[in-house]
Amino acid sequence: MKTRIITAIIGLIIVLPIIIYGNLPFIIVAFILALIGLFELIRMYKPNQIFVYMLFSVLFLIGLIYPLDTIQFFEISLSKSDVILLLGVFLLSLTVFTKNKFTFNDAGFLLITTMYIGLSFYYLIEVRSAGLNYLLFVLFIIWSTDSGAYFFGKALGKKKLWPEISPNKTIGGALGGIIMAIITAVIFQAVYPFEFSYIVIVLYALLISIVGQLGDLIASGFKRHYNIKDAGNLFPGHGGVLDRLDSLIFVMLVLYIIEFV
Repeated sequence: MKTRIITAIIGLIIVLPIIIYGNLPFIIVAFILALIGLFELIRMYKPNQIFVYMLFSVLFLIGLIYPLDTIQFFEISLSKSDVILLLGVFLLSLTVFTKNKFTFNDAGFLLITTMYIGLSFYYLIEVRSAGLNYLLFVLFIIWSTDSGAYFFGKALGKKKLWPEISPNKTIGGALGGIIMAIITAVIFQAVYPFEFSYIVIVLYALLISIVGQLGDLIASGFKRHYNIKDAGNLFPGHGGVLDRLDSLIFVMLVLYIIEFV
């Protein structure tokens, strides 16, 4: 616990100024975290072929995180969807060129993970670019959900939420997280108001809280499937990028779909 607290404090001291300032430093940090997250996923899947698989994915990861909707390449404009399709075509072609040493399963894994990480961190940059209040709102809702789930789970958590994936999570904790998220959203709107109504703010908080907890379960499912405790060790006491930012990554993907900003 002491290590976790020290890591959290140091992390806030380093990251908070970057979040507040935004711009290029924020983009660089987002890309580095995305790169590490992709590395962690590939290491789970094929620990002996990390370099080769990263080589296949990094160029497309850059294309997805690139902080504009389209990439201009000579006379060709590539959207995020185009980058994903190109990655799919490239990976499927590799199955032929390698005579199935690089399999269809490998192609599917790299396609999903590159898209999952790339689009999530791209939209993280977009949300920060839209305004500090948007990103702080998302972060506060995720943090309050985690805190509410922990304390309500300790006090009221008896029935397990999904023991096959995450044995410590409870239904009481999940509901407590949602309650804390809604309370936090109302306070945030009163102190740092958006142009939305309170009803819309509460609905956003509800969505982010539920999706964030689902993202946590998805990351737990990855680790359970590959039989590992932590995805990485970047943050002592907290694990890696996928351990610490699991909720945020999945939330950003869903917010991208509904066009939050």
